[in-house]
Amino acid sequence: MKQLIRALLAVLIVSFVLIFIVFRLNSSQGYTSGNTLTIFNWGDYIDEELIKQFEDETGIKVIYETFDSNEAMLTKIEQGGTAYDIAVPSEYIIDKMIQEDLLLPIDHSKLPNFQYLDSRFLDLPFDHGNKYSIPYFWGTVGILYNTKILGDRELTSWNDLWDPAFKNQILLVDSAREVLGMSLNSLGYSLNDKNKDHLQEAKEKIDALTPNIKAIVGDENRLLLQNEEAAIGLVWSGTAQEIMWENENVEYVIPKEGSNLWFDNMVIPKTAKNVEAAHQFINFMLDPEVAAQNTDYVGYSTPNKEALKYMDEEVVNDERFYPDEEMTSKLEVYENLGKRMLAHYNDLFLEFKMHTK
Repeated sequence: MKQLIRALLAVLIVSFVLIFIVFRLNSSQGYTSGNTLTIFNWGDYIDEELIKQFEDETGIKVIYETFDSNEAMLTKIEQGGTAYDIAVPSEYIIDKMIQEDLLLPIDHSKLPNFQYLDSRFLDLPFDHGNKYSIPYFWGTVGILYNTKILGDRELTSWNDLWDPAFKNQILLVDSAREVLGMSLNSLGYSLNDKNKDHLQEAKEKIDALTPNIKAIVGDENRLLLQNEEAAIGLVWSGTAQEIMWENENVEYVIPKEGSNLWFDNMVIPKTAKNVEAAHQFINFMLDPEVAAQNTDYVGYSTPNKEALKYMDEEVVNDERFYPDEEMTSKLEVYENLGKRMLAHYNDLFLEFKMHTK
């Protein structure tokens, strides 16, 4: 019995020693909560050189994780398994997170670079006064099409996509709001429509698009369109710009009926462990030169008006990515539909996806 007790004590001692060594090693590499910043962002949505620059300037170790949809991001934060210090959700999800008390208020006194943000992108309905979120990128949803494949055909309307000539040529993003929104806009309805008859009409219309759909895809749509595996894609503006850099045969258009004007903002979840570092990182990303470098890498539109001075004038003056007031007036920001209505959108989208198989 004594031998068994000695053996157990020996195991406990060794275990404590190992735990202490791991803790010390992690501390020396910046992995303790006081010296670590955990970020949850969209895939390929930051210039990784900037992460290294932030680490070098502050001595803070960044742990960077990615998500592929707002809903997946929200679910993980609600579950609370990982204490993210920063997340980058879209506007309608920010509204939802505020309502569900999932976010910490931002201390604007710690963000001297906040002054460089364009006032057009501040104090929006989903977060009045930017109490809980700080603009990161903005953009639109539109049509990317290949002029080499389509020849002289120019696309200007959502309704163009239903042309039988485009059989098996369209890639759609795997997102209910974008796909149903496209159909709602084509019918003259709002992107935030809650009328179930209108939504059913929109669903039946995208069902009719099935012969033209090549696939419903995620992030791989960029490579597929770039490599001319399809002639047409429903895409976000930043994705379009990335593809256009690699393939001179593609064009991007915001359809004349209007579309979505979206915003992705930086927030601090309520479970954050390093709120001070979160503010440091947000302020770092608001530096005009940093914002310009990040915009050049990512390809989406920056809300930082000072950053525009460090960017290529050809990009800044391109109305496909920085639309004028006339087009902007036709764009809608997604609203928080509420849990039941969002579930209805998702159910209709799932039915549509099953219909395409």
